[in-house]
Amino acid sequence: MNEKQLTLSEIVEKTVIVHTLTYFTIGLIAFSLFNYTARFADPALSSLMRQADDPLVQAGVLFQPIRGLLFGLVFYLLRDVLFRQKNGWLIMWITLVVTGIISTFGTAPGSIEGLIYTKVTFTGLWGGLVEVLSQSFLLSVLVYYWVNHPERRWLNWTLGILFFIALILPALGLLARQVSS
Repeated sequence: MNEKQLTLSEIVEKTVIVHTLTYFTIGLIAFSLFNYTARFADPALSSLMRQADDPLVQAGVLFQPIRGLLFGLVFYLLRDVLFRQKNGWLIMWITLVVTGIISTFGTAPGSIEGLIYTKVTFTGLWGGLVEVLSQSFLLSVLVYYWVNHPERRWLNWTLGILFFIALILPALGLLARQVSS
């Protein structure tokens, strides 16, 4: 695999960009496909979830570079296992799924703790689970590929531009909301 020195900044920057883009893209698809506006308003979830028109929900993608940075730090610490093996993307994905989705310490919907301590049923969580499994899969595959193929300059440009667009769209939406108020 990649024999060059993997730097903290390279892994963190690429993870921030890919995480933000996959969060934005998969979130947008899931939001429409699973009708999150109606689901968040459902009495079973309305006391737990902010409504779709809440400014924090609309700004959600703007916070994702922080999560990407945290993922990137962990990926850097595990770089020899994740980026120097043929199946590193799979190890990354399984790690994210097991520790970040199914086995979280909190009572997140879709986690073991969530199934035990919340009233939200597995069936009611199906869309959200499909969303986070898809997003974490794409994150793993794309970060693995990009870190192991730094010579692909077109990828740097494409993902960089898409990252900028993914951040500017919600920022403009929030600005438009402020102006119209």
